This record gives sequence, structure tokens and C-alpha cells, in this order.
Amino acid sequence: MRQKYALKLPPNEPFQLAQDEAYFFLETAEGEKKVRFHDYAEIYRHAGLYEQLFYQRLKCQSPQKVGALLKKTVEESGAYFTQLRVLDVGAGNGMMGEVLMEYGVARLVGIDILPEAKHAAERDRPAVYDEYFVVNLTEMQPEELIQLQQWHFDCMTTVAALGFGDIPPKAFANAFNLIEENGWIAFNIKETFLSQKDNSGFSTFIKRLILSDYLNLYHLERYRHRLSIDGIPIYYYAIIGRKMRQIEEEFMAELHN
Repeated sequence: MRQKYALKLPPNEPFQLAQDEAYFFLETAEGEKKVRFHDYAEIYRHAGLYEQLFYQRLKCQSPQKVGALLKKTVEESGAYFTQLRVLDVGAGNGMMGEVLMEYGVARLVGIDILPEAKHAAERDRPAVYDEYFVVNLTEMQPEELIQLQQWHFDCMTTVAALGFGDIPPKAFANAFNLIEENGWIAFNIKETFLSQKDNSGFSTFIKRLILSDYLNLYHLERYRHRLSIDGIPIYYYAIIGRKMRQIEEEFMAELHN
């Protein structure tokens, strides 16, 4: 039976913490420890803590939602979901990978920048991934690129990993470029990143990508990602599309102009 942790949400005034500022207290053998929601390395060190916090307490449903939409969209196009060779970007401890494995895909490879993520996936879900790479996608080494290209990916997923500095635009673009032309791209993003008011680098990148000829958009759906620490629904967009061509350096350079 998976361990249950004594975790407590803070007694701050309601609605005072932004999504990327949220934290909780974890009872450990050394005493109570403050842990930020985005301190994934620390959370992954404790088997089952990620699931207990985000999925049981805060009711996250993104892997199931994005996975179901990807499967439905692929099959409605006339393609076979079970033939997909998937690169799961920002794979973490394998929550999205587990959904894909249950549906059945031809190949499934995880990638994350954190060694702790790979360790957690191998500890908690050892049967999910055919391979799991710890790679900094913004600064891939030639040998890492060769290793990844050997898998001939025709689908990329990234769930609950975009924005808030987790996966920067360059890392997303480099992963996107590992996918074969006409391959499937499935990801989710907080709804505010698609608003006209958000002019941050990541928001600009995603909005321009959706409207570009690099990605053929098939499905866009707003849904409840999870609850905030104040019990307020946090809404995301699930985005499913097909890669039309490689993202060029000029496109990335224009983001900084």
C-alpha cells in the first residue's frame, strides 16, 4: 500500500497566493517542512506525494483529459492510436505516460530535465516507459539528439509542464522538432496564457505557434485542470494538432524582438 503523508495547506488569507507561489507543509522525520508546489525535485523524492497532493487533494485531471482527447482526435482522423511513437516531454513521475500506456501505443519515451523525475518514474511506474532520458532540451548535446532521433517519434505530449518557467519556449521548440512531419502534438496550457493581456515570452510563443503554419490545429478545449489551494477551479486549454514542419530559428528569434 502506498504511503500516506501528513501534508497541510497554509493558513494564509484566501486568494493571496498565485498558482506558482503556492506551497504546503510536509511532516517529515526531521519536523515540518515547507515545500513549494513547483519544487518537483523535492516532491518526487517522496513516493506517492505528487499524486496525493495534486490528484487526490486538488483533483487534477489533465493526464486523463488530454490523453482522451488525443486518442479521440487521432482515431477520428483515420489514424491508429496504437501505432504512435510518443515522446512524453516533462514526463515527471509518469502520470501522462501511464494514461498512454493503458490506451496502448507502439513506443513511449519519457524525457525530463530532473534526475529526480526519472528516479520517481522508475520507482513508481517501472513498466510505463520504453526509455527515459534526463536531458536539458534547451542545450541538447549532439549525442543526445542522435539518441532521441533514433526513436522516430510521431507524437509529442506535454501535460502540466508548460509555463511558470518549467519548460521554456526553446525546449518546447526543440522537442517539437524531434517529431516527424504530420506527427501529433498534444499539450495543455493555463487559459490566461492565451489571453490578449498576457505578453510574456511563453504566452507569445504559444499564441504565435497556434496561428502559424508549423502546427495544424485539430482541437482546442477549455476544461478544469485542478483546484487551487483555495478550492477555486483552475482552467486550462487542451490543444491537439499536427506538426506541419520544423520550427525555424527565425521564428524563435522574433520572440525577443
